[in-house]
Amino acid sequence: MIDDRRVLALIPARGGSKGIPGKNIIGLAGKPLIAWTIDAARASAHVDEVVLSTEDEAIAEVGRRCGAALPFMRPAALATDESSTMDAVFHALDRLPGYDVIVLLQPTSPLRTTADIDAA
Repeated sequence: MIDDRRVLALIPARGGSKGIPGKNIIGLAGKPLIAWTIDAARASAHVDEVVLSTEDEAIAEVGRRCGAALPFMRPAALATDESSTMDAVFHALDRLPGYDVIVLLQPTSPLRTTADIDAA
């Protein structure tokens, strides 16, 4: 929370990568790539909830094991090469009302730290 504002960390992770198939759950330095982002968000002093948005069951399972909430699955139509990240954000906001601040955290940026999130 920031003052009286509720903060949602949203992690969009689709399964259809063509460049590196399964990249969001491939191991990096001992844990799945997506875990680095989930861990940093969960440790934030300001984030109230960490939600994973995906259409992929394997990513969903890894995300749950790493501590992300998965209150919905993203429709496959919002996880294509042509879909924008903002489409996924709007989909999540429709399903998760009541947040004042959205922190969009791409799982492909594993070097972002909790301190970076809190400073932003």
